[in-house]
Amino acid sequence: MTIIRGRRVVCPDGERPASIQIENGRIVSVGSFDDVPAGSAADVVVDAGNLLVSPGIVDTHVHVNEPGRTEWEGFDTATRAAAAGGVTTVVDMPLNSVPATTTVSSLRAKLDAARARCHVDVAFWGGVVPGNEAELEPLVDAGVRGFKCFLVPSGVDEFEHVDALTLRRAMPILSRRRVPLLVHAELPQYLRPHLGGTAIYRDYALTRPAAAEVAAIEMMTALARETGARVHIVHVSSSDGVRAIAAAQASGVQMTGETCPHYLTIVDADIPDGATEFKCAPPIRSDANREGLWRGLESGTLALVATDHSPAPPSMKCPGDFLRAWGGIASLELSLPVVWTDARERGLTPSDLARWMSAAPASLAGLAGRKGAIAPGADADLVLWDAERQFTVEPSRLQQRHKLTPYAGRQLRGVVHETFVRGQRVWSNSRLAQAASGQLL
Repeated sequence: MTIIRGRRVVCPDGERPASIQIENGRIVSVGSFDDVPAGSAADVVVDAGNLLVSPGIVDTHVHVNEPGRTEWEGFDTATRAAAAGGVTTVVDMPLNSVPATTTVSSLRAKLDAARARCHVDVAFWGGVVPGNEAELEPLVDAGVRGFKCFLVPSGVDEFEHVDALTLRRAMPILSRRRVPLLVHAELPQYLRPHLGGTAIYRDYALTRPAAAEVAAIEMMTALARETGARVHIVHVSSSDGVRAIAAAQASGVQMTGETCPHYLTIVDADIPDGATEFKCAPPIRSDANREGLWRGLESGTLALVATDHSPAPPSMKCPGDFLRAWGGIASLELSLPVVWTDARERGLTPSDLARWMSAAPASLAGLAGRKGAIAPGADADLVLWDAERQFTVEPSRLQQRHKLTPYAGRQLRGVVHETFVRGQRVWSNSRLAQAASGQLL
């Protein structure tokens, strides 16, 4: 038996002193701080002292990019970054790998690439693309947790975007199998072209207005009502998007939403000219939109925070040209301190983070009861972290393959000391604690 105890343990019913008893990788009980068996009954006792003990983060929006684009990231480096950041489960997106995860054979290729290379547990989303309806049920049978689609071009040829006709064929299948459809919600007819390149962020942001997001959410609301499918809107970027999701929920539609650390902590006015490390799609918007996203989380309209970790080689970020640059922010390792730094200033708590970054994403991926909570029966996925200690982001120290990050030089609060996956210490003292031992879920 292993026991991890602390004065500040984030349980589903709140933060309190507790001892967590672990056997065979699972939590068997959560008792009082002094509930530690005498003698040899406890093989290992880890005393976290005043460090927070939180449920491991479940990040349901991670582009690992392997196989096919391993030079962009890869299972080894992505899951190293996860372990360093207290992320104990990642759910891999179906695109940016070659092949994309749109068939059972492509899922098998991804599983082969991931096997024995993961430092945390990894699950997988499948993809909905034109013409792959016959593959959807076999993919569910093979273990994908749900499906992702794009309503606008994804940026890679291997993953085509879909329209309402395609979704009317796919969504009844997903409804029947009770798995969610994750949607990149922008409609192409609302995007605005821009001739030539630009170093000015606002020029890029104007090409993808919030109206494109709202119209897509409204279309998905109608399709969800028609088909009975559960819809999850990824990377919500605008306060209008939050209101559109709230309207869908009020009408009885099964719809949830997420936002990302960058939308919660960065505003467009602060992005320097030419700084393409800030480019993502949808774009980062105004302070008013950022405040609307925080209100969406606090009200429960937005269920969760996920990173949309989307790395690429620095050359693809095309410094100085927002139109040509690859759109993606790599922040997997930094999600906990980035969100906590702002959440703390707003009077929010580690329990709020556990709800948004552990419990809700585990539920989305069909992993509730196993992941995302410090509770009996769950996997002993834990992060021990100092919520008060500050540090300055030094890109060279990050574990992700490419070190480019919009958070370079930013002072953050919240330092991960140790990460446990299924009771095994995988990160400690700023380094990996053992060889790759993550499971493929």
